[in-house]
Amino acid sequence: MISRSAARIQHTRIASKLLPSIRANNVLNFSTALAFSRASQKSPRPVVEHPHVFARRLASKPSPSSQSSSKPPAEPAVSEEDGASLAPLPILPRALGVPKPPTAEPRSWQEKKEEMLDRDKHLEKRKFLIKQATSGYFEDFHKTMHGGHGGKMWIAPKVLIREDKALYFPDVAGKNLLGDQVHTTTLCKGNISVVAFLSTQVAEEHVKSFTKFVLAAYTTDPKFKFVQINLQENPLKSAIVSLSRSSIKRTIPQEFHETYIHSSQNMEMLRKPLGFENKHLGFVYLVDENLKVRWAGCGYAKDEEAVYLMELTNKLLQRSQAEGEPKKKGPSEEGKETQ
Repeated sequence: MISRSAARIQHTRIASKLLPSIRANNVLNFSTALAFSRASQKSPRPVVEHPHVFARRLASKPSPSSQSSSKPPAEPAVSEEDGASLAPLPILPRALGVPKPPTAEPRSWQEKKEEMLDRDKHLEKRKFLIKQATSGYFEDFHKTMHGGHGGKMWIAPKVLIREDKALYFPDVAGKNLLGDQVHTTTLCKGNISVVAFLSTQVAEEHVKSFTKFVLAAYTTDPKFKFVQINLQENPLKSAIVSLSRSSIKRTIPQEFHETYIHSSQNMEMLRKPLGFENKHLGFVYLVDENLKVRWAGCGYAKDEEAVYLMELTNKLLQRSQAEGEPKKKGPSEEGKETQ
């Protein structure tokens, strides 16, 4: 057995070995406590605010709604000044149409040859192609939505274009709702005709706004024709319209089935002469018995424009009727003939 003296010596040796680590731990604990106390002195304890003081301070702060109301209101896309300064539309500035009388007959080889060798025609086509290449696909849409006046380009006149200054309405071919191939030249020749271009549903509304009075007054007149041209130059759209012909037929009055034309004719070279430069608008033309354009309107009609169309149609019908009636002969002329 180990004596008491030997045990004391052994305990003393163990204590001497552990003493440096104990001292180091004490120093570490002391330095940690000292750093914590210094940090607590640098950041004093928060002062608890009295509820009434907190409420007064909160009430003095501006609310988010008052801050937003203090800001100047956002400017509208089109200000009232811009709307007031929007330039008024001009009266139809020129005669519309083409200089040569139209024909429903196919062109001869000689006419095609002359057109191929015509230098002015080639320059005109070149200018047209350059314009097409530099214009965007949605240009007409932007003119309609953001161009002012809903895309409307002119105000229809209240008088007829003089016959010696008027130009001809070109021939447009297509199929009517009866399935027959027809031409505007054969439909309008010898009649007073209201011819309308409609390619979209918006254009249909435009045409209705112009023709509401004239159709109510002269639909039953045998010398009056209402020709609607559903122009679809895009092959896919044209095919869709052809497939939906039966549904269109149900929406169109029966008296207009013969004169409602679905056409896929390329009209690009004729848009400028006819003023038909926005395919999203509806265009209405008053054509006399000689196929001359005597009046034209576009876009949504003002009430006075619809009245102008009705009155001018009546004037042309009266003139046509007066020219068709045989002149009354005097007694002397009748006596000469009987002799």
